[in-house]
Amino acid sequence: MTVTLADVAARARVSPATVSRVLNGNYPVAAATRERVLRAVEELDYVLNGTASSLAAATSDLVGVLVHDIADPFFGIMASAAQHAIGEGGSGRAGGEKLAVVCNTGGSPERELTYLTLLQRQRAAAVILMGGGLEDPVHLDATAAKLARMAEAGTRVVLCGRPPVPGDAHTAALVFDNRTGGRLLAEHLLGLGHRRIGYAAGPADRTTTRHRLDGHRQALAAAGVPEGPTTHGPYDRVSGHAAVAELFARDPDLTAIVAANDTVALGVCAALRERGLTIPGDVSVAGFDDLPFSVDAVPALTTVHLPLHGSGTRAGRLAMGTEEPPADGTVPVPGTLVVRDSTAPPRA
Repeated sequence: MTVTLADVAARARVSPATVSRVLNGNYPVAAATRERVLRAVEELDYVLNGTASSLAAATSDLVGVLVHDIADPFFGIMASAAQHAIGEGGSGRAGGEKLAVVCNTGGSPERELTYLTLLQRQRAAAVILMGGGLEDPVHLDATAAKLARMAEAGTRVVLCGRPPVPGDAHTAALVFDNRTGGRLLAEHLLGLGHRRIGYAAGPADRTTTRHRLDGHRQALAAAGVPEGPTTHGPYDRVSGHAAVAELFARDPDLTAIVAANDTVALGVCAALRERGLTIPGDVSVAGFDDLPFSVDAVPALTTVHLPLHGSGTRAGRLAMGTEEPPADGTVPVPGTLVVRDSTAPPRA
């Protein structure tokens, strides 16, 4: 049932005129009253634009692309490719073009839901959510409900690098095979003879982190090798640098470190050099994602290549409807092991 301005007014115990003033911002309203109105808007999931409420299929020329951190090449590559594909969806001036807006959530679940709400109010034609999801049941349920309402109003929902959400709100989900990638890296190191392997993982509450760790652990278990120490932190260089001290404090005899991604691996490499250790002579290092700088690192990083540009392009086309999604809505995206100079047999 469509939520009206009167419904919001009743929930907030104010007049419809007061609700209108708060939402339009064109008249001073007491702070406590404003807070009550905004809380009612959120609780009822009221869509500000009246046309969007009455015309379920009416959408705008806006496409939202949600990323955790646009400064991270992982997201920058995919967002740029998606934006280019979205731009190709039109046929010239006033010919069906869409405006792609990149929304930087900073990894905040609250910010992610806020952006989705704003895009819902703008009747976005499509939204693309990039990067791993938060493994929190409350946030997952809230996101699924929000996306379902957007889909009902005609918004195309595409997930890129994120597992499908409950329900059938998403048009398509491009799912990176992080488990297999994690397993391939561990098997590579085990094949070189490494048995003391540390892991500088990403945030513990993210699907990407858990899936990559799952694959790593599967390989160790299959080889009968005990799991080494694991740390958790953000997907950034500082996290990798800090992880080295903790990993070696827990196992001074490590011969290899797997990093959550290539950026974390750079921090690991810097910290190892500061300790007077050589790579890979003393310690082998592996990353994940195969970001552009990986081949130029010294030594070049062994990593798992993910087709980030191609995935972003495909996400943009799926969002525009210029590519048909598979019947089940899931697009598996495999990773490929890339062996470079940062890994070698363990020291004698």
